[in-house]
Amino acid sequence: MKIINTLLTMLLFMGIIIGSTNVTHKVQDKKEFQGQATYISKSSLDLGSWGARMSEEQKKAVKARLKNRLEKTYTLTFNKSESYFTEGDKLDAISGATDSWGKNFAAGDQYKNVKTNTQIQDQEFYGKRFLVKDSLQPIAWKLGSETKQIGNYMCFKATASIPTDELTWYSFSWGKLRNNAPAVVGEETTELKIDMTEVEAWYAPQIPVSHGPSEYWGLPGLILEISAGDTTMLCSKLIINPEDIIAIEAPKKGQEISKKAYQETIVEKMKEFRSQRMGGRGR
Repeated sequence: MKIINTLLTMLLFMGIIIGSTNVTHKVQDKKEFQGQATYISKSSLDLGSWGARMSEEQKKAVKARLKNRLEKTYTLTFNKSESYFTEGDKLDAISGATDSWGKNFAAGDQYKNVKTNTQIQDQEFYGKRFLVKDSLQPIAWKLGSETKQIGNYMCFKATASIPTDELTWYSFSWGKLRNNAPAVVGEETTELKIDMTEVEAWYAPQIPVSHGPSEYWGLPGLILEISAGDTTMLCSKLIINPEDIIAIEAPKKGQEISKKAYQETIVEKMKEFRSQRMGGRGR
């Protein structure tokens, strides 16, 4: 997957982050340290061979129609040990209505606790509520010495290589299923293909928590920017110790299940759908 060039991304967000009055730093005497960060994500669109046959005007039109999928807003509320990550309004890319299809494979509200190494995520799949409980995604970060300023904070660079399926465990694609199926040659079975995603993070040691958006965490400072695959998330607003304390609670409703079991549930259901559409030929 194509990784967005960080410099270009910064230029896109410059009007939001650099010199913006939206970046706020409030420090007050509170019993419990707390903060809230707003992230804006931007994803590039690879039209592949199909796009090669399109005019520039047609490409712009497609990107405009898919803007709600390519640009999203998220909120991360955190204290020293816990965080709660949620996406803003989920709208259909074309009609502007609630995206009933896409929400089946979108990430739900996510609770993380770095002290107990716990992640709990609220997922809905075709009308059924799941409470996905598991350990935090292990990330072997490589800390670098490169720095850059994001808003009021000096940030340091860190990189990692993470199995793509571990970052997108809540989603599904037939391509993912094919890539992970063992190939049989004669009587021998080859090893499974493991796709990796290269991740680049920028964290702020001035904010001494190991939280970050989505699956990312574990750095010695809050992650203010993350680039993974074709998507970059950048913090556009940050409030430390807001006047009103915001409760951080883990989701509680739904059938408890692990990430692996949830993936297996999705795969089996999609195979069932395919079989029904093909009259049994998809088996």
